[in-house]
Amino acid sequence: MEFINSISFLVAFTMVVFILAKILYQKYPVFIFNPVFVSMGVCIGFLLMTGISYADYNTKTKFISFWLNPSVVALGVPFYLQLERIKRDWKRIMSAMLLGSISGIVSVVIIAFMFGASNEVYLSLAAKSVTTPIAMGVTEAIGGIPALTAGIVVSVGILGAIIGEGFMKLIGVTNAKSQGMAIGTASHALGTAKIAPKSEEHGAYAALGLAMNGVLTAIIAPIIMPWVEVVLTYL
Repeated sequence: MEFINSISFLVAFTMVVFILAKILYQKYPVFIFNPVFVSMGVCIGFLLMTGISYADYNTKTKFISFWLNPSVVALGVPFYLQLERIKRDWKRIMSAMLLGSISGIVSVVIIAFMFGASNEVYLSLAAKSVTTPIAMGVTEAIGGIPALTAGIVVSVGILGAIIGEGFMKLIGVTNAKSQGMAIGTASHALGTAKIAPKSEEHGAYAALGLAMNGVLTAIIAPIIMPWVEVVLTYL
């Protein structure tokens, strides 16, 4: 048991599970076999069976999560390669990003309110589509529950990675720029990691959507949420 709970075993186990999950998805590219989703399920099952606490597991596998930051920074490479095109489209990009950020915040809050969510819960959902550190900071600033936000952000990212591309094809969105930006904006790093390998355009615009939505949400959410709450009191 001591060996199973060691840093070397937990890191190796997690990486092997993810590699095998990717192989499974390559062989059977069905949404339920999404590597992140499968890996998460296997790791949860492993922790439950062995009795290892999540806090202990998280502490001992920080070596893996450390690479999230460099991987996000690396998305700047396809962004740079598409920079001239992005400059030409900056007005449309800014308009789309502003509308996407505002609608993403307001829509989830209204839906949660209509389903009877408490004030703290719907405030915790406002920053659902930005990367975890920014989302938790925004939630704390507007009076939500950062721990709840962290869980929601991961769930949104996984959902976007699983169904995002298929859903856009279903509604007729096939342009690489539109797909990349939409998934990067709505599903942050997990969605971006899923769509980026398709092409340089997908990767560049997904990285742009991820970064800009994080910045815009951090600025917009604290400004508009008091007004949204006022409107909700009359519904």
